[in-house]
Amino acid sequence: MYQPGQPTEMKDRFRGYLPVVIDVETGGFNEQTDALLEIAAVLVDFDESGKLVCTDSYSTHVHPFEGANLEPKSMEINGIDPDNPLRAARAEREALKYIFTPIRQAVQDAGCNRAILVGHNAFFDLKFVNKAAERAGVKRNPFHPFSCLDTVSLCGLAYGQTVLARAAASAGIEWDTGEAHSAVYDTRQTAELFCSVVNRWEELNKA
Repeated sequence: MYQPGQPTEMKDRFRGYLPVVIDVETGGFNEQTDALLEIAAVLVDFDESGKLVCTDSYSTHVHPFEGANLEPKSMEINGIDPDNPLRAARAEREALKYIFTPIRQAVQDAGCNRAILVGHNAFFDLKFVNKAAERAGVKRNPFHPFSCLDTVSLCGLAYGQTVLARAAASAGIEWDTGEAHSAVYDTRQTAELFCSVVNRWEELNKA
C-alpha cells in the first residue's frame, strides 16, 4: 500500500493506474466535429532514487478524418498546415495504434491495470482521444474512459499557477514560447511538471 514519502512501485502509487502524459493539437474545441491533428505521449517511471522521471516519448501527426472541421482561429494558434506533405501524417486508426501500443506495453510492464491520462486541462485531451478511438473503431483504448489527472489543478495547488508556461517557470522548468502549441513540446513540459509536483509531495512527506 502506498505511503507518502516512502518508496513505492508504480502499480501501487496511483491505485493501479499508470500515468501517461498526453497532449493533442486539434482543429477546434469540439471532439465530435473538429479534427485531431497531432498527438504526443510521454511515459513516466520511478528512477533508482525513487523520483518520478520522464522516460520514452511518442508522437505523430494525424490526417483529419473525412469531413473534419478546421476552425481558422485554432489553426492560427497551432500553426499546422494539414496539407503539408512533410507532416508524414497517419490516419487516425494508425496514429492511435502507434501511440497506444507502447502505452499498453508500459502498463503491462509496470504491473498496472490501465493507463490514466495526465494533461494540462486533461479532459480536453481525453475527450479527443476517446472520440478518435471510437471513430476509428479502436477497441483497446488503454486509458480510463473518464478519470484523468489534471496538471492545472495540481499546479494550482503546488505552485499557485494554472497557466502551463507560468507553472513551468514556478517549477524552475525552462519554457520556450516559440515551441509552445506543438504537441511534442507541450507534452514534455507537462510531463516534467507532473513529475515535479509528485516529487515535491514526496519530499515534503519524508520523515
